[in-house]
Amino acid sequence: MVFASLNFLYFFLPLNLMLYYSWSNQNYRNIVLTLMSFVFYAWGEPVWVSLLIFSATIDYFHGILIEKYLGTPYQKLPLISSLVLNLSLLGSFKYSGFITENLNALTGLSLPVPAFSLPIGISFYTFQTISYVIDVHRGEIQAQKSFMKFVMFVSLYHQLVAGPIVRYAHIAHEINNREHRLADLSQGISRFCIGLFKKVGIANVAGELATTYLDTNMASLAVTEAWFGITVYAFQIYFDFSGYSDMAIGLGKMFGFHYHENFNYPYTAKSAIDFWRRWHISLSSFFRDYVYIPLGGNKQGLYRNLLIVWFLTGLWHGASWNFILWGLFWGLLIMLERLFLGRVLAYLPRFVGHFYLLLAMLVGWVFFYFTELSKTLWFLKILFGFSTNPWHAPDLNIVLMNHVFWLLFAILFSMPVYMWFKQYLKQRFAYVEMALSFVFLLLATAMLVGNTFNPFLYFRF
Repeated sequence: MVFASLNFLYFFLPLNLMLYYSWSNQNYRNIVLTLMSFVFYAWGEPVWVSLLIFSATIDYFHGILIEKYLGTPYQKLPLISSLVLNLSLLGSFKYSGFITENLNALTGLSLPVPAFSLPIGISFYTFQTISYVIDVHRGEIQAQKSFMKFVMFVSLYHQLVAGPIVRYAHIAHEINNREHRLADLSQGISRFCIGLFKKVGIANVAGELATTYLDTNMASLAVTEAWFGITVYAFQIYFDFSGYSDMAIGLGKMFGFHYHENFNYPYTAKSAIDFWRRWHISLSSFFRDYVYIPLGGNKQGLYRNLLIVWFLTGLWHGASWNFILWGLFWGLLIMLERLFLGRVLAYLPRFVGHFYLLLAMLVGWVFFYFTELSKTLWFLKILFGFSTNPWHAPDLNIVLMNHVFWLLFAILFSMPVYMWFKQYLKQRFAYVEMALSFVFLLLATAMLVGNTFNPFLYFRF
């Protein structure tokens, strides 16, 4: 099940809210949330609910063991055990086929390639439980003694299948002692409706346009069509993922949880470092706190640490060399900015930094989109005019004219213009946020009816 579906909007969510708020007892509410999360997850993949429960169970007991042996020679053993089990599960389901294929290619062997279907959300909930056991080991949080509460933390459907990566430390108090305020419920509904419209009204439209130009015969693709195609793909992936994060944060508020922000208008950044402080913040902070800093951070082996982190960042997104190259591409830019480029950009006008970032971002999405290196290189040649393809296709003019207002809307929503506009209206008109939310919900519903194109890109990660 996905958030941007009629089943979820008009059946699952209203039922969940009704059942949840029909109880005043916090334990009963936790049970409702946990059971509804299992139903949500099982809607598409019932078999993998067992894997989710297994993952939660092993880290529940590992957390208790780590806390029991804190300050003793045995403290690290349950931590190592947890990391081995979690990473082995993730590696088996997500990377075993990729590793075997590359091993066969390097050695000439013909080992059978595993063909596991990837359990939805495994990359997200694995990182959640890893962060939990590490934080217990560091003494930063206390281990959760209630198995039911821990399972609820791992399985919360708001952020289960596509993030943001919610750390136990961020919501530990709310797991045990949530407060339910009408203001939070109202803000949660508003935030959810904004995310829903970003997904349905912008990302889905962008996705249909992107496939027209990126999945076509490249031999006839014009240079301007290539730029347009990768630009609308940039809109698709941003509004798809940030819209999902908005919906997750909104759902959390409806049930008394306050998740951290996952996006902060990344397309307004003026450097690669700035971009990754704004894009998928929960993933960036995970690698910073659990990989980069333990390796030595800025103090020891800076460039080695950056190389490892960005290799892993790319690999986390998928078992494919294009994702690894995408991660290393960003790592190289950040290294250059650390060496000298950042100082150069600081002396130049701000628009130069913005232009550099937007260009780098679009090139990066080329590596992200195409899984075959030959297609990636061919597309880059077209993009920068190093091919025999035409410069412009007249049909593109018609597409631009038909979508001019949508493009303007997408550009404006990529910047904090909507937030300024909403704050301006709220100072003058009461209930404006509620009215805008209702409009977004109606528009999204109208677009969902009869529309079969409704992918969630980050489900595959």
